[in-house]
Amino acid sequence: MKFSFLVIGKIKESWMRAGIGEYEKRLKPMVKIETVEHEEEKMPENPSPATKEKRMEKEGEKLLKSVADSDCVVLLDTEGTPFSSEELAGWLQDKMVQGTSHFYFMIGGPYGNGTNIKKRADLKISIGAMTFTHQMARLILFEQLYRAMKINRHEPYHL
Repeated sequence: MKFSFLVIGKIKESWMRAGIGEYEKRLKPMVKIETVEHEEEKMPENPSPATKEKRMEKEGEKLLKSVADSDCVVLLDTEGTPFSSEELAGWLQDKMVQGTSHFYFMIGGPYGNGTNIKKRADLKISIGAMTFTHQMARLILFEQLYRAMKINRHEPYHL
């Protein structure tokens, strides 16, 4: 099984890189991991809604270049469905039973996701009602995927 993380932006804070690295290390015995980072689109000060949407569409195009129509795409999105850890584990398990072995997890830039990527996603999930940076969302996603894999393996995950 493989998890590909297609993301906009780099992780700037060393403590956050360390946290993601820790969960990546924990996940590697269970799944292959690939992370592809793309540059954020430039944004003028006080952009119009149309300018923001155009930027999000361009960022979405960058992420979508890596996936085929048949690939399983999971998008982190503020408008997505909130999942509990157990629900995420169950969804992953169901997809694996159906034959999915490669999951593409996408995180857009600081302004969100364009309609192009929202339409393409097989699943849109929200990590909660609170607002997090897209960098923090990556750390939370890594932790929740680790937790989901431990749940599916019937192993303790409260470390």
